[in-house]
Amino acid sequence: MEFLVNAFNLTLYQPLFNALILLYEYFPGRDFGLAVIVLTLLIKVILYPLGVQAIRAQKNLAQLQPKVEALQKKHKDDKEKLVKETLELYKKEKINPLSGFLPILIQLPILIAIYQVFWRGFGPEQMAYLYRFVPRPEQFDTTFLGALDLASPNFFLAALAGVTQFFQTKMITPTPKVGVGASPKTADFSKMMQKQMLYFLPAVTVLILWKLPSAIGLYWAATSLFTILQQHLVSRKVHA
Repeated sequence: MEFLVNAFNLTLYQPLFNALILLYEYFPGRDFGLAVIVLTLLIKVILYPLGVQAIRAQKNLAQLQPKVEALQKKHKDDKEKLVKETLELYKKEKINPLSGFLPILIQLPILIAIYQVFWRGFGPEQMAYLYRFVPRPEQFDTTFLGALDLASPNFFLAALAGVTQFFQTKMITPTPKVGVGASPKTADFSKMMQKQMLYFLPAVTVLILWKLPSAIGLYWAATSLFTILQQHLVSRKVHA
């Protein structure tokens, strides 16, 4: 376990911590909030190929959903046949049903590392993680635009993260379509599940971030905004 903790600190926590300190030191005005936003943008740029892959996979699965629902209707009493034909459908359409989740799983350790950076804070003991070439701040101000203390919880930033999460989820939520052979009940169930997820994820986001350092809420909101922009760009290329 100690080996895993040290590996995590070495490969994720320490580089992100140093990157944030560098941005804080050299960004005009030494605004901690702006440093967080720029770091978020850099992470999104580095992970851009994975994000595009996930968005395209989600759209492909959404387009295939009516056919999957038709198979569910056709083989509702034969689970083995349903699984076999569903897998054959994915193979025929050259779609990997897990392709949309793998990029998200890869990004999860980075999210945990960012959480650790903000949660551990920026005290003298954490400054020991600085690389030799990174200047040590004489004073570290965690305010954003001179008003919001990002080291403390803030309901406004938690709510902003929830709102941006709502629009991000809404963009990738497909409009339910009744497939050939699918019943209206199936479509109604799909609508209900999608509507629950549309409101459930933002609500959970606000509840999670409400009591945490608001720097995490700012990072979350910035990530959602950049993801919305990325989804828009990918959608334009698909329909071009």
